[in-house]
Amino acid sequence: MIKGTKRAKIKKNDQVVIIAGRDKGNRGRVLEVLPSKGKVKIEGANIIKRHQRANPSSNQGGGIIDKEAYINISNVQLVDPDSGKPTRVKYEVQGDGSKLRIAARSGQSLEK
Repeated sequence: MIKGTKRAKIKKNDQVVIIAGRDKGNRGRVLEVLPSKGKVKIEGANIIKRHQRANPSSNQGGGIIDKEAYINISNVQLVDPDSGKPTRVKYEVQGDGSKLRIAARSGQSLEK
């Protein structure tokens, strides 16, 4: 079976709120998006402990480090720029054929 490309409505540097899971209610900036796996990495959320071996060649110390893990994209929602509440995303097609992301709650544009 041929896999199609998946599209994510959430992009890097978007402000999101976590709506489910251990970090429910937390807000943060999106650091990374994996549309093919349906995962996102959010700043300061879903922190895991990672046992890391020292690597002298890259001047990296060993020990237990804290780092962000991926969260399922269905567990986050974009923050409405108008009200600051979670919102869904709509697309509006411009005259030149380009798409514009719009907050469904307020109708505000999500593009910077």
